[in-house]
Amino acid sequence: MADSNLTMYLPIGLMFIVALGFVGVTMLATHALGPKRKTQTKLDVFECGIEAQGNARLPFNIKYFLVAILFVLFDVEVIFMYPWAVNFKELGITGFIEMVLFIGFLLIGFFYLLKKGALKWEE
Repeated sequence: MADSNLTMYLPIGLMFIVALGFVGVTMLATHALGPKRKTQTKLDVFECGIEAQGNARLPFNIKYFLVAILFVLFDVEVIFMYPWAVNFKELGITGFIEMVLFIGFLLIGFFYLLKKGALKWEE
């Protein structure tokens, strides 16, 4: 029984080995065969065709990062709702109650963020 389970995963393991081998060989080949001319123009910083000015390490407003993190947080939570929607009938009333609680906790967190002013841009 254990051997038959392992043989079922053999194609997946071979796929990973071939994929990793392809990536490794491609990276080594491009590094070995590629041009090695380093000129000042190639080493300059390029940002959308605009000449670089000043230091790139200027501090940003924390609101940008906060909104990005909150977007990822709530976006990932929506991903958890997809399997529930697919298996809605099989889960029955218990699954429905659990999802209502899940969405309720999300809404509590969202209203907490709104109350704290995490999404307000004006100070």
